Amino acid sequence: MNEFSKNAADNIRRIPSGKVATYGLIALLSGNPRASRIVGYLTHSLKEELPFHRVVFKDGRICEGSPFGHPEIQRQMLKAEGVFFLPDGRVDMEKSLWAGD
Repeated sequence: MNEFSKNAADNIRRIPSGKVATYGLIALLSGNPRASRIVGYLTHSLKEELPFHRVVFKDGRICEGSPFGHPEIQRQMLKAEGVFFLPDGRVDMEKSLWAGD
């Protein structure tokens, strides 16, 4: 695993329960703000080791290609942790976004 991937995995592990981060935020915190797609690949390839369900798109959408087979499973996991959702099904980023601190 390269240095960026190690940093990204470490940052994903830091997302607290009840919060979410964006692919772009994880990329930024990991040293390459333009590598959000790599973060997405990492979340799918290391899903057993990471709380990847806490990583979402910047507008609060959950990836349709969820490794769980369906985004609703990821949504239920987030709801169980206390993540807030908007009526249209997106994560309420104002209430649930982790700032990386």
